[in-house]
Amino acid sequence: MTMCVALLIASEFMPVSLLTPIARDLSATDGMAGQAISISGLFAVVTSLLVPTVASRFDRRQVLASLTALMLASLVVIALAPNFATLMSARALLGVTIGGFWALSTATVMRLVPKADVPKALGVLYMGNAAATALAAPMGSYLGGVIGWRGVFWALVPFAAFNLVWQWRSLPRLPRQAPIPARHVVALLKRPHVAVGMAGVMLTFGGAFATFTYLRPFLESRTDPNLPQLSALLLALGVAGFAGTYAATAMVPRHLYRMLRGLPLALAAVTLLLLPTGHLLWAVGCTMAVWGTLNSAIPVTWSNWLALGVSDEPEAGGGLMVAAIQLAIMLGAALGGFLLDHVSIAATFAGGTALLVLASLAVGNGRRLQGARGTRGTTDA
Repeated sequence: MTMCVALLIASEFMPVSLLTPIARDLSATDGMAGQAISISGLFAVVTSLLVPTVASRFDRRQVLASLTALMLASLVVIALAPNFATLMSARALLGVTIGGFWALSTATVMRLVPKADVPKALGVLYMGNAAATALAAPMGSYLGGVIGWRGVFWALVPFAAFNLVWQWRSLPRLPRQAPIPARHVVALLKRPHVAVGMAGVMLTFGGAFATFTYLRPFLESRTDPNLPQLSALLLALGVAGFAGTYAATAMVPRHLYRMLRGLPLALAAVTLLLLPTGHLLWAVGCTMAVWGTLNSAIPVTWSNWLALGVSDEPEAGGGLMVAAIQLAIMLGAALGGFLLDHVSIAATFAGGTALLVLASLAVGNGRRLQGARGTRGTTDA
């Protein structure tokens, strides 16, 4: 499952490191190419809301394998895409996998390991996120200059095929459970702490991806690195993700709510810091490493809040959270692209910063995120 997460993250956000060559090859603007992330988010939203109901009728192993097969198919179509419309269609197919797999991941982990090991298991799962963030962007940028952006997506195909076989052979049977009506997913929003949590999730991820999606255009316009330097900068961003994931996994049992409030605020400050330091290669490298550390810690904190705050409805809660995250990514990338095309890259970063500050304000001291059951198990509650 961790390998599948790594492949999903690499597939979903590979256009970030290949944004300009994709746009140039398919006769699109950078802002339009950024919508390749938005379209996968749109389909992920719809899928994440529906998959808990559908998946409850089947063996979970079969569902996860089917979703992985869809990812494999989307990679092939992306690599062959003759025009922008085909690329967007393939990205939509990838969005189905993203929404389905992420919606089921927390609930699946909760079925695979003892309750006491869930935070560690989620940390392992998100190491796939960190690994993809560390390697996908710099490798995509470098290999894109060597074998072209299509060759980069072809290179992911055998890994996805291997992971499909590995999942089928390694995951145990996870028999179907009692049906989960689709209304259960949306009904969770009637719980005040869940509604506040989803608002915090959307503002946090929307702010982060309004910036993250357009890091390459920022670097090319402000820092002007050569190809090896660009790859090194993206590598610094990604490798720092390991530190962020590890630190967050260790800290969430005692500082969950402080982290939910503090991480978006710190990320906002670092985002703004990129603007005045953009012309200095070494300063940008250091700042991007800090940015990557903070950004990678965010999914770990929210997944642990989900395991605590919606422990009685993990699949419905997982679907709702993934819908919120993907909708935020879609809107954040769309906002960033609009500001980039019509104002400037500085406006893009300012927009992302504003959303991150609002996220911190929404979380507050964390009391509004604590429901009647299950969310009081952390020291800073």
